[in-house]
Amino acid sequence: MEIIRAEKMGFCFGVKKAVEACYELSKEKEIRKFILGMVVHNKDVVKEMERIGFIIINEEDILSGKDPLEKGDSIIIRAHGTTNKVIELLKLKEVVIIDATCIFVDKIKEILIERESLGDEIIFIGDKEHPEVKGIVSFGRKINIFKSLSELKENSLDLSKKYSVLTQTTLNKRKFVEIKEYLQKYYPNAKIFDRICGATSERQEATRKLSRACDIVIVIGDLKSSNSKKLLEVAIAENPKSYLVQNDTELDLSIFSENMKIGITAGASTPENIIKKIENKIRGNFNVKL
Repeated sequence: MEIIRAEKMGFCFGVKKAVEACYELSKEKEIRKFILGMVVHNKDVVKEMERIGFIIINEEDILSGKDPLEKGDSIIIRAHGTTNKVIELLKLKEVVIIDATCIFVDKIKEILIERESLGDEIIFIGDKEHPEVKGIVSFGRKINIFKSLSELKENSLDLSKKYSVLTQTTLNKRKFVEIKEYLQKYYPNAKIFDRICGATSERQEATRKLSRACDIVIVIGDLKSSNSKKLLEVAIAENPKSYLVQNDTELDLSIFSENMKIGITAGASTPENIIKKIENKIRGNFNVKL
């Protein structure tokens, strides 16, 4: 048996920055420390943050006034960012805000604000229920959100209007190309911005390459992680024997057999220690080449 890692996998720059911000703040022992939502979409990482002293709160509590925050408390804004309204309320509470929003998310938000100020109507491609998307679009006035090309096709655009097209940072790159080609063909009045995270594109391409070369592919990531689920989409398209696993306790060894080439990739929110635990579990049960 052989285990082959994807060339690009695991923590991206934005996630690493957010997690490091948490560890740095955890050194402060005399203050109450909070994180807004899941610092990254990985339940094992969230458990670790709670272990080192953080209290996890959500937007709904802040918006309803039911949060426990007090003046002087510190709160970390997760890598996905948050809404304009939540930021305003946090400032009114006079808490210390440590903004760990990913720079790619911030850039899309800046483009949205700029293009609206120039009179463009915004088309946003992404999952409207995802916290990243909720946060970005909250800085706009009227945003048209579509999850896919088929959903976009169901809604005719006005050729007399100017549109700017933005996307969720973790959008599947091939799906973006399909949307771009469709809009360029039928709606030349749409200005398209490609701001998909570079780490996302690299990981998707590395997963595509890995899936072609292996008998089976294990994508390691939280079931709620958008980028992990998209890696699974990419893997399955090349290799139907591809599986999403959150951690070593959920790994089903019965899917393996001797002489297999096992591909391992991981979402941008997956820490190295979880990847190693899964590899070690396989090594502990099969004769794996070193």
